[in-house]
Amino acid sequence: MLPRQYRAKRPVTVLAGPYGHPLHPILVTVPIGAWVASLVFDIASRLTHPPAGFLAQGSVWLIAVGVIGALAAGLFGLLDLFAIPADTRAHGTALTHMSLNLLVTAAYAIGFAWRYGGYHHPAPVPPAQLALSAVSLAVLAVSGYLGGKLTYRYGVRVADETTQADGYGDPGAPARPSPAPRARR
Repeated sequence: MLPRQYRAKRPVTVLAGPYGHPLHPILVTVPIGAWVASLVFDIASRLTHPPAGFLAQGSVWLIAVGVIGALAAGLFGLLDLFAIPADTRAHGTALTHMSLNLLVTAAYAIGFAWRYGGYHHPAPVPPAQLALSAVSLAVLAVSGYLGGKLTYRYGVRVADETTQADGYGDPGAPARPSPAPRARR
């Protein structure tokens, strides 16, 4: 049986990405980028003269792209969660990370619905909608910190140290193959 910390390094299924290359971290860049850009568009829609309603419309679609991307990233994150032993600090951190991400995704979905009603009448983003996006982005930053803790402190879905050491060996020497998946018990 693998030691507890090594179980969280292995994918529970090939769908989560191969050993040492999880899919969740790359997928989270879609909602993060879309939602940061939407806040920039929100602010710009209020600062331009004359007011630029087209920026508010662009923000609506960036929010939608972010929600769709967050749902995809969340599915792969859930697969990674299944690899973490339940009675550990890492699991508690992962549950908090997931809960915050679900909260943020729901807030952005509500924000999309709220904004879409006025989509065909472009105007600068109202302060309340801008505030919802700003607060949601702040909560997302806290969740991102926890995701970083899972990876960099607890090593969830990160290759083990022996595999990592290959990167620091002689470039002319053949690399060791990645460890073969071991059966779970």
